[in-house]
Amino acid sequence: MSSSAELNSLLAGIRPGDENARVQAQKQWAACAKPLGSLGLLEDALTDMAALTGSARLALTPRTVLVLCADNGVVAQGVSQTGSEVTGIVARALAAGQSNVCRMAALASCRVLPVDMGIRDFAPTPGVYASRIGNGTADMTAGPAMTRSQAEQAILAGMELVRREKEAGTHLLATGEMGIGNTTTATAVTCALLSRTPLELTGRGAGLSDAGLVRKRAAIETALQVNQPDPADPVDVLAKVGGFDIAGLCGVFLGGALYHIPVLVDGAISAVAALCAVRICPAAAAAVFATHQSAEPAGALLLQALGKKPLITAGMRLGEGTGAVAAMPLLDMALAIYQGSTFDDYGMEPYQPQGGQK
Repeated sequence: MSSSAELNSLLAGIRPGDENARVQAQKQWAACAKPLGSLGLLEDALTDMAALTGSARLALTPRTVLVLCADNGVVAQGVSQTGSEVTGIVARALAAGQSNVCRMAALASCRVLPVDMGIRDFAPTPGVYASRIGNGTADMTAGPAMTRSQAEQAILAGMELVRREKEAGTHLLATGEMGIGNTTTATAVTCALLSRTPLELTGRGAGLSDAGLVRKRAAIETALQVNQPDPADPVDVLAKVGGFDIAGLCGVFLGGALYHIPVLVDGAISAVAALCAVRICPAAAAAVFATHQSAEPAGALLLQALGKKPLITAGMRLGEGTGAVAAMPLLDMALAIYQGSTFDDYGMEPYQPQGGQK
């Protein structure tokens, strides 16, 4: 079976959420001993998770942050402060439990799984899951970053990661990434999907100088002109100006919808992957859960395009899945109340909706 046929077959299995489970979750919230709707977006998140999973009996552990790592040929254009070798260095730090997200994940009782989607010249490493599509992408300023088949293979690889996690009993996933140059590819994909210009959306990434920012914008403009990605075809956009990490993350969101596991969006890179997933299969939106609003210029626009509201607005832009992991304790606290005392336990009448409330 071709990668295209396999992908279409899997996408056909994605179904709408379970509205009965949503109603049961809403009833559970209404019974909680607190003012109606007083946990705001946290209540909405757990209710949406009930609909996705098909059960109002929610669990948020075990959980994993999938950190997809890949290199990008566009780095040759001077769009980053560091060289591609840093991708491999950080991937090894992730495997050793020494990276930024590892420290946060330890506090959030979250497993970290680094995934090699295409780190340049990267040898098999204990603790790094190998799912290589290629030895990094090509320079998108000179032609497509990858073939369409490679883009489809990367999406399928992301879906396969979710299937494996489902079999292992995982109840919650977070999306992370590591790849020097991937704010450049993410911006190019965003420009293509949202019909925006590089001037509007290009940020400094890991801290570019003014000259570096000019080079980055120029590289994105050139890539878009050379490749002419079709905004009506997200796979075409990913293949022409994306990266193996972004395409894989797109697959993770699609896999979340297929296998009924909530997937937490991190920053702008994972958000544009989520947008690709939703453009490919609108029903995949049920598996997409926003955590924070990235400080990258495209951060707010991508969440608006997804129709998702962030739980946190802290000006974060670290990557690796750190923003998604930061939201996990908030969800834990909400779940503690969801599973906690009811009005019956207090011996009092529950709150009732009043006219004029929103």
